[in-house]
Amino acid sequence: MTNFNKKIVSYLLKAGILIVAGWFIYRQFNKKNNDLKQFEYFASHISTTHVVVTMSLVVLLMFLNWFLEALKWRYVTKTLIDISLWEAVEAVFCGLTWAVTTPNRLGEYGGRVMFLPPRKRVPGIFAMGVGSFSQGTVTNVLGVIAMVWFVFNYIHSNTTLAWSVTGVCTLIVAIQLVFYFHINWVVSFFDRIPFIKKYHRFFEVMGRYHTHELIKIMGFSIARYATFSFQYFLVFRMLIPTMPVFEMLMILMLFFLVSSAIPSLDLFDIGVRGFTASHLFVYITDQNIAVIAGVSSIWLINLFIPAILGSLFVLKLKFFDRAD
Repeated sequence: MTNFNKKIVSYLLKAGILIVAGWFIYRQFNKKNNDLKQFEYFASHISTTHVVVTMSLVVLLMFLNWFLEALKWRYVTKTLIDISLWEAVEAVFCGLTWAVTTPNRLGEYGGRVMFLPPRKRVPGIFAMGVGSFSQGTVTNVLGVIAMVWFVFNYIHSNTTLAWSVTGVCTLIVAIQLVFYFHINWVVSFFDRIPFIKKYHRFFEVMGRYHTHELIKIMGFSIARYATFSFQYFLVFRMLIPTMPVFEMLMILMLFFLVSSAIPSLDLFDIGVRGFTASHLFVYITDQNIAVIAGVSSIWLINLFIPAILGSLFVLKLKFFDRAD
């Protein structure tokens, strides 16, 4: 393929990504217009200063959340290549633009690794997998703790089944923690499978992380978890000030666990999240519509704005870069 043809194909690919992402964002924004109106309705009964300050903090926390993810991305890729912090930020936001059009945000992997040199892209997927595994582990561990609390306080019928489910989840989380801090076992397992072993040069990156590095990666994940949890706290305290704080945080942890376990398309995920939240928070508040409005507003801020910003970085992608 000539350089001219490569440029044409590259432009078409970038345009295709932007058009598809733009269509998904526009379509979902229109679909959730009613939730936004509900949010506006509840906000209209609160002082303007309170609303402006709260939502400004939520937006700032959104940027902090993805900045922490950029720091984590830079850290997990250091075993492959030394990238600047700005390159990590570009990769993260570009990945979010790709993520909105793919199930379970799988496109986020492609969007990020395209900012790496070609020979580092496939190993970069496995490096990102370590970071995602860390985030999932934090979500699952805290979610199971919340599940135990929830079962103890609110499930009074068929407790045998409830505790059995909790026990199984606890066992799964314990296994997940063991595998996370011994992630080199995964590499050893892959090496024992003949048709996978030949790709050792791609996945062996997972075995390069030492315990102190895995702890630091998990530290980034915990910081992110605390950041977006605080977003929900701020919005719920604004919309439903009577909601008890401790119970809210525990239900939030359970909400994150359930939401992460349900496969969905990222931009349609808000419907799943709204449905999940409405069925969990009903135990501590009767303000069901306010809960859905709050969840929708945070979702739009955390995904809608970054996806738009990430579209600017899509233009910088080099699909046929031959650099090492």
